[in-house]
Amino acid sequence: MVKSNPNISNRQNQILEKLGNCDDELSGQELYRVLHAGESSMGLATVYRNLQVLVKKGLVRSRNLPTGEVLYAPVKRDVHHLTCVDCGITTSLQGCPVKNINLPQSKTKNFQLLFHTLEFFGLCQHCLERQST
Repeated sequence: MVKSNPNISNRQNQILEKLGNCDDELSGQELYRVLHAGESSMGLATVYRNLQVLVKKGLVRSRNLPTGEVLYAPVKRDVHHLTCVDCGITTSLQGCPVKNINLPQSKTKNFQLLFHTLEFFGLCQHCLERQST
């Protein structure tokens, strides 16, 4: 169970809790369906509006797929991906390649870092072989 955050609304807490209890990222549509099936029902526009607030507060990260779909996850889940630009298949990376990177002090002294994203785009083996034939 995810601990309630007193600095956000009840609906935002509900969204954060559902994302935190999920093993993977969710699209806004998927999150809407999960919330609608439970006791935390809210409209689709409300889900997206609150997701944007959570992203701006640095509590939720968003990841844009080549298809235009956006996936959401809590920032505490530091997962990065390899994404095929042809078929859209995504593979999670184990560990974070930039977790211990040293950012220049001159650039970050007046900046509170909330989270980072790192994505790699290319062709999976299947699409690479299909395109070379």
